[in-house]
Amino acid sequence: MNRLTTSWGTFPLTRFPADPRDTLRAWDAADEYLLTHLAETGTDLSGTVAVVGDRWGALATALAARTGTGALVQISDSYLGRTATAENLARSGAAPDAVTLLTTQDPPPERIDVLLVRVPKSLALLEDQLHRLAPAVHEHTVIVGTGMVKEIHTSTLSLFERILGTTRTSLAVKKARLIHTTPDTARVGEELARDANPWPYAYELPADAPAGLAGRTVVNQAGVFCADRLDIGTRFLLQHLPTGLGAARVVDLGCGNGVVGLAVALAEPEAELLFTDESYQAVASAEENFRTHAGEGRKAEFTVGDGLAEAAPGSVDLVLNNPPFHSHQATTDRTARRMFADARRALRPGGELWVVGNRHLGYHVTLRRIFGNSELVASDPKFVVLRAVKR
Repeated sequence: MNRLTTSWGTFPLTRFPADPRDTLRAWDAADEYLLTHLAETGTDLSGTVAVVGDRWGALATALAARTGTGALVQISDSYLGRTATAENLARSGAAPDAVTLLTTQDPPPERIDVLLVRVPKSLALLEDQLHRLAPAVHEHTVIVGTGMVKEIHTSTLSLFERILGTTRTSLAVKKARLIHTTPDTARVGEELARDANPWPYAYELPADAPAGLAGRTVVNQAGVFCADRLDIGTRFLLQHLPTGLGAARVVDLGCGNGVVGLAVALAEPEAELLFTDESYQAVASAEENFRTHAGEGRKAEFTVGDGLAEAAPGSVDLVLNNPPFHSHQATTDRTARRMFADARRALRPGGELWVVGNRHLGYHVTLRRIFGNSELVASDPKFVVLRAVKR
């Protein structure tokens, strides 16, 4: 467990789920830079402080220890990040009500006096959140963003400038920068004075989309993977889905906008579907798309959570998965490994996990280690579809 030292104390922080073998910290230089700036400038934190995109709760945990802090609100799209925050707060001894934990699907605060933004990987999610929060900003709101240099681009600054007001950046410290925005008094709090929020975004699936999806319109909340088009890996999996499932219980694991599970629902009228993702934006998208296209009365479950970690052992028949291989900016197969292990536990004997992934990721090796077997279903120069059976 690593410890973050700030002007307000030293805090033991972990990611979620905690893994002693994981070498990735729960904070980085961008979090440290922002906290140091707030302390050194004596920023007034006695009003409503909104922390957006706080990845593992480092910002919220440190600020909760600040004497005189007003209402402290964290807004996150990540179930894993929110859970890490709650655990890190408890570990630091913070009061249970020290921080209000909101999701990106919850109504934001009506008034924000200090807005702190950890720049997300998704520019779309940043755009959506700035639009949603702008009405709560007033002329005296302190707005500070933070991120590593490689995360802050001209397009990032343009969003702050266009939606909130005049924007500048700081000098780099430990490869991190701050973003300072002065609210534009002609625009703050007035939605009509700025461009409309383009999210959620709807588009029509192409005429050659497989699995009965051609020409259907899907809706994507901001931040959902490949939110403006059909992902090529997902397309490849759709071309090779298992058939003849009957009344099987099928999981779209890491569902994104839910098109894989939707394709199964359209082709298999008796199948029981479960859509799960750690992103609140993703599950909201999947549910809207399912309700639109699966037919009136068709039932499914939609869960925001840690994959299948909470699923009962032996409770599902088929798991379909296009796993991520990034955790924010870090490339890692940790998430995929956990997904595969949780899938094996949740599957009944004879149940199957179908995975699509880039050829170079070597998922067949991981599947053989976890399941004891791995079969190549289909391949092309870029992707493979693999099948593992629980023996």
